[in-house]
Amino acid sequence: MSTSPRKLISIVTPVWNEELNVLDCYEAVRQLFETQLAGYDYEHIFCDNASTDRTVEILRELAARDRRVRVILNARNFGPARSVFNGLLATRGDAVVPLLAADQQDPPEVIVEFVRHWEAGHEVVFGIRANREEGWLMRSARRAYYRLVTRFADIHIPPDVGEFQLIDRVVVDALRRCDDYYPYLRGLIASCGFRAVGVSYTWRARRKGLSKNRLYHLVDQGLNGLISFTNIPLRLCLLFGLLLAAASLLFAIVVFVVNLIYFRELSPPGIPTLIVAIFFFSGVQLFFFGVLGEYISAIHAQVRKRPLVVERERINF
Repeated sequence: MSTSPRKLISIVTPVWNEELNVLDCYEAVRQLFETQLAGYDYEHIFCDNASTDRTVEILRELAARDRRVRVILNARNFGPARSVFNGLLATRGDAVVPLLAADQQDPPEVIVEFVRHWEAGHEVVFGIRANREEGWLMRSARRAYYRLVTRFADIHIPPDVGEFQLIDRVVVDALRRCDDYYPYLRGLIASCGFRAVGVSYTWRARRKGLSKNRLYHLVDQGLNGLISFTNIPLRLCLLFGLLLAAASLLFAIVVFVVNLIYFRELSPPGIPTLIVAIFFFSGVQLFFFGVLGEYISAIHAQVRKRPLVVERERINF
């Protein structure tokens, strides 16, 4: 009597100077597949962005004793977005978790619920960060950003959803056709379509070490999310330029009436004209910058042909 092969689930974890967390992350995944997900095989792919601490040493030790651990060592730090997408392309699983953070702020045990929905026929199971164990300011800023992207994106990107998801192999194959130098993964997954369902959970506070995502990186990732799936920023610049130009014309009319009819000595000769000219031409310039931006954005999307990452070594592939 033949038995069907066990399904393979791939887990991708990007790391950079995570010596305090990488072993705990490995153990959490291993225990998960030895208990609640014992009926599945798995591979755990760690994508290292040129760590300078003991992270690589620990990964080599893990890979030496466990063939399910596969390691991609990048030549330099290419950032989590590119590193994760490159790791995603290297997976072999029937289903893939594109990003499980090494600090386990996204709880690994939620993967059990992901798998249950996947087996029920959903090709995409996304995690919803319904609650966050962080300060009010950052929690409010993230909430506002997610809703901004959802509101203005050309496609529906669910709010409060990150890259902690489970996607079917058919979705991975669709993502392989995406040629984007700076992939906004949650948006790319949403753009593929397919049957999707969400699972709510609490995004936990980091237990060990410091977050590597500084304010600059958060802003950079946020802007990438906005410009990748919407041209609203360009349209807003264009609209602002039109409004400013219109306001300058209105101001010119008011100045003409006030200075030439009622109060000729209100201001030195030429100053009102100079003010009007500055505001008017500033508005015109912003208007044309917006128009040019539309074309530059289209060109920019086509010519970004640099490699996602440059790898130094692969282990257990």
